[in-house]
Amino acid sequence: MTSRPVPTTLQRALKACRRLFLSAALFSLFINLLMLVPPLYMLQVYDRVITSRSVDTLFMLTLIVVFLFFVMGGLEMVRSRLLVRLGNRLDTQVSQRLFEAMFDNGLRQPGRASAQPLNDLANLRQFLSGNGLFAFFDAPWTPIYIGVLFLFDVWFGVFALGAGILLFLLAIANEWATRGLLATAGEEQIRAQTLAIANLRNAEVLHAMGMMPGIRRRWAERHQRFLIQQSQASDRAGTLTNLSKVFRLLAQSLILGLGALLVLEGDLTPGMMIAGSILMGRALAPIDQVIGAWKQFVAARGAYGRLQTLLRAVPENTERMSLPAPRGEVRLEQIVAAPPGGKLATLRGLNFQVASGEHVGVIGPSGSGKSTLARVLLGIWPAQSGTVRLDGANIVQWARDQLGPYVGYLPQDIELFDGTISENIARFGEVDAERVVEAARRAGVHEMILCQPDGYDTMLSSTQGVLSGGQRQRIGLARALYGDPVLVVLDEPNANLDDAGERALGEALARLKALGTTLFVISHRERVLKSVDTLLVLQEGQPRLYGPKAEVVAQLNGGQRHLRAADSVAVKSSAETPRPPTDGRAASR
Repeated sequence: MTSRPVPTTLQRALKACRRLFLSAALFSLFINLLMLVPPLYMLQVYDRVITSRSVDTLFMLTLIVVFLFFVMGGLEMVRSRLLVRLGNRLDTQVSQRLFEAMFDNGLRQPGRASAQPLNDLANLRQFLSGNGLFAFFDAPWTPIYIGVLFLFDVWFGVFALGAGILLFLLAIANEWATRGLLATAGEEQIRAQTLAIANLRNAEVLHAMGMMPGIRRRWAERHQRFLIQQSQASDRAGTLTNLSKVFRLLAQSLILGLGALLVLEGDLTPGMMIAGSILMGRALAPIDQVIGAWKQFVAARGAYGRLQTLLRAVPENTERMSLPAPRGEVRLEQIVAAPPGGKLATLRGLNFQVASGEHVGVIGPSGSGKSTLARVLLGIWPAQSGTVRLDGANIVQWARDQLGPYVGYLPQDIELFDGTISENIARFGEVDAERVVEAARRAGVHEMILCQPDGYDTMLSSTQGVLSGGQRQRIGLARALYGDPVLVVLDEPNANLDDAGERALGEALARLKALGTTLFVISHRERVLKSVDTLLVLQEGQPRLYGPKAEVVAQLNGGQRHLRAADSVAVKSSAETPRPPTDGRAASR
């Protein structure tokens, strides 16, 4: 017996909004009942007022109709507001979970992150709170209106039933003709937008090297495919929509002719003839509206499907029991890892232990797995096999929001976010001025920040701003050192630094040593690696050398010719007393 899948956040939110849906349906009930007022008014005017020539009767009927129309208008307004509240409630309950799922998916699929899920949620919300949904509320009343026409005369009912069936077939034809094209067009539009956004991040490179024509051509090809699919779907939908509209108007006119014939034969009154024409239009209007709103419905259905796929692919984070504050002891147990989605492992056979407060330098040629190691150490990328442990606990067992304050990370590509310098250093939590300044002093950027136009309140942008590459990297270092991290991972922290920046970095590493912070630093420059305790040499994803720095340096200088010169320059002669390996650490040599 197969178990039913666990409902996603979106499904639970829609279920929680069920009462609002039912309330809107209840208001639709009374609104559609009041839609009977115009034909009944016409019926009374033609069959009672005109024949009796009673002004009082006309006056009273008119007062009642005006009152009922005001009531219907009020119900329409309340229904519209209910659906707006429904859309807002859905967004409130789903948006935060969706935001987290987007970022988790970005970690699982690097380079393919997109804000499209937020657009999908907006499309779904707009459909649920817009006029397109009214047609689906009103459509169930079509049989009731046709039933009233049967009460007038059986031929009225037969004619309306036939017209309704034909319009329903046109709606099915509209779905069949446009569903595939609209889905393909939506996918092409998403690809084109994603490509444009990705290229905007590299606008300087495109402009400097004259790459714009080629990039524009690639974008135009995808955009053109979207336009072709969209145009074909719109042409088909437009043809069927216009056909249904013309047929509905024709049916309303023909039923008048049928009514006139029945009046001449004495089977119908003139008032019933006019009322029947109005009821006919009201009976067919919801089907016509459904056809007109079908494009919105298909877009909302596609958005719902994509959201469901994302929310199922990225499980919701469960509440984890709080663990004691970490001390910084790290252990890697037979780690094999690759970038998410990659099949070829970029790290193989890492098995060692780092004591709390130990500083480890990581060197190796490009493509040896150094940046992969940094991400695996912090649990950003999961290991294919093996375990990374922090204070004995699997790194994935830690609640990320609780572990985050104890971790510092400086990636190769520095990303600062829209906000002030102080907000960036404080990791967009509550800004503690003393701790922000302390982190800036540790990173050696306090004086540089004071020289900015607004000091720590200077606004930064994720893509541009007043800072150079080296200054952004040093603020990124201050962010990594903010608070009291017990584990810090620095990936090429001096890539954009000048001599003054490197001296400040060296002083920051010395402070981390004094504070007993565990450190992994990836670099090729001797000055940064000067104070590390241990060296790890990676080559082709495997540990070639690992141990106390003096011992590794001795082996490198003693004949490890297979290592590239770029690696050995980082660890040229350093007179340090060899230190025995930490207990439990397996050195791979």
